[in-house]
Amino acid sequence: MKPAPQILDCTLRDGSYVVDFAFTKETTRAISGRLGRLGFPLIEVGHGIGLGASAKGMGVAAASDEEYMTAAEACGRKWGMFCIPGIASIEDVDLAAKHGMDFIRVGCEVANVEDTKAFIERARTHGMYVYSNLMKSYAAPVDVFVKQAMKCVGYGAQCVYIVDSAGGMLPTEIMDYADALRDASPTRVSLGFHGHNNLGLGVANALMCVGAGFDVIDTTLQGIGRSGGNVPAEQFLAALIRSGYDVPYDAVAVMQAGEDLVRPLMRDPGLSSLDVTAGLAQFHSSYMPRVLSVAKERRVDPRRLILALCQRDILNAPLALIEECAAAITSGPALLIQGAYHGQEQS
Repeated sequence: MKPAPQILDCTLRDGSYVVDFAFTKETTRAISGRLGRLGFPLIEVGHGIGLGASAKGMGVAAASDEEYMTAAEACGRKWGMFCIPGIASIEDVDLAAKHGMDFIRVGCEVANVEDTKAFIERARTHGMYVYSNLMKSYAAPVDVFVKQAMKCVGYGAQCVYIVDSAGGMLPTEIMDYADALRDASPTRVSLGFHGHNNLGLGVANALMCVGAGFDVIDTTLQGIGRSGGNVPAEQFLAALIRSGYDVPYDAVAVMQAGEDLVRPLMRDPGLSSLDVTAGLAQFHSSYMPRVLSVAKERRVDPRRLILALCQRDILNAPLALIEECAAAITSGPALLIQGAYHGQEQS
């Protein structure tokens, strides 16, 4: 049988948006412990935006970074946290090292990889395994992505992630980035995939990445996560088994963990047309509150506003541009089913 990839479970990190960062240290200890007993080798915990986010007022979590670290120490597996330079500080990396953190994911937009150099180097001095998350990978042309990714490898990153932040990448697009990166590397670059599920392609994209030799795939129990959610662990494992991979997990036990621990936390079922539109337009949901505010003020359909905006810019959403796009929309307003929207983050 074919060996399965490593799975990095980020239920307790990306899933935190869905519960408004309300995972407590007790919940973190319980879920990370259950994941560890199930055999997941890599478990990510903490505030969705990463180290230092609560201190910066970017959605105050129910526990401090250090409390999350203490809770994860008992999981019995390798654990880590997310880090965006400028939100996190170098001292946050040092604190994590004191608690024996095994890996760190240093995230940045593709144009800003220089900001990660000091963080990657400091983490390596502490013996952490370093993943470089190139957020909104699709926003950069393939050649630019490769150039920036190789800088991260030069700084000391041991694995580069292709990140489908908006959940709209197609399998062929992901392969374009992966093939070009491997062609540019004198030694084989380890690859990871972090996908969102806005167009329902999360599992298909992840399975394609496995077939292409990616080393690590991100999942969450029940697919809990920002915007359209993440690759659901339960479905991904089932797809791996159906595809003939040697999966070292009890699939039914993983399903039961999702039923016990995560499904009760999930929002109402059904597809959010905002999330589907975000995947279609490759719109990052961190800008959704701004778009919704302008749409309400100008009485335009926010979905049409997202589509118009991303024809102009898929990377940024300055208020002036949103308002300009709203002013150009001539079709009448449309009603959306109201409810909580989970999507304010940067990865």
